[in-house]
Amino acid sequence: MILSVENLSVQFPTRRGTLVALDSISFHINPGEILGVVGESGAGKSITGLAIIGLLEPPGRIAGGEVRLEGRRIDHLKGGEMRRVRGRKIGVVFQDPLTSLNPLYTVGQQLTETITTHLPLSGNAARERAISLLKEVGIPGAEARLDHYPHQFSGGMRQRVVIALAIAAEPALIIADEPTTALDVSIQAQIIALLKRLAQTRGTAVMLITHDMGVIAETSHRVAVMYAGRIVEIGPVRDVIHAPRHPYTVGLMGSIPKIASRKIRLVQIEGSMPRLNAIPRGCAFNPRCPRRFERCLAERPVLLPAGTSEAACWLHAPAAA
Repeated sequence: MILSVENLSVQFPTRRGTLVALDSISFHINPGEILGVVGESGAGKSITGLAIIGLLEPPGRIAGGEVRLEGRRIDHLKGGEMRRVRGRKIGVVFQDPLTSLNPLYTVGQQLTETITTHLPLSGNAARERAISLLKEVGIPGAEARLDHYPHQFSGGMRQRVVIALAIAAEPALIIADEPTTALDVSIQAQIIALLKRLAQTRGTAVMLITHDMGVIAETSHRVAVMYAGRIVEIGPVRDVIHAPRHPYTVGLMGSIPKIASRKIRLVQIEGSMPRLNAIPRGCAFNPRCPRRFERCLAERPVLLPAGTSEAACWLHAPAAA
């Protein structure tokens, strides 16, 4: 197991009270596995990634739980220690590559600096490795492109450079936060194929954060569906897509258009996700759920076995059978 997250909670203290952004979430990722994390905006997907890599913006803080990387606990590490882990053991790919690349330095300078910081390589060896990395992520003419600046690359090529930076020190885990959102469809497919190849050939564990179920279906082995700061369903991607067990996941899958379907209207989930300061009692999804019953209004469900998946829904409680 590369990454293990147990009962992770993140809070944001404010003048009007404490907002709970993540509420005791647990999951793991194995070597070579891609875990997709999906949900609406504000569900807690990106906060999960930021908490794992130690980049929560104050006043946000980890209020409970543990994050372990290759068996070592990392959620309590101080700034300098966490920076070493973040570069060496965890690679990060953000949505906008321009925020990850310094416009004042060539791509080669940024790659070689990352390599020499984390690996015992000389300048020439680091440059050779940088060229090799650019070739690996599919950038043609890597030797010449090494001396180009970020603005001289297209959006898709910049994202490839960011992925090269993320894997420069051969990390065990890559956290990719919406890595294809700003790209057109053909480039999206190439980035997806690249992430899959990294997992297969390097045994890298990948946490893929996205709101796009099509990307999840194409890329991931398992998927975690988030809602209002909790994981409401987690399981093998095919089972979650074709036989969802949580009413929220059912609604998500029903809202995706299908080429073969003759339906005029798509399924719509009524209402909207609650604000962090107004999460209802019981199941957070109960105001929008067509299958709610009395217990849903009073008790918050935990993840329960539901076929090959787990779902945080009282419909799967033994007493409801």
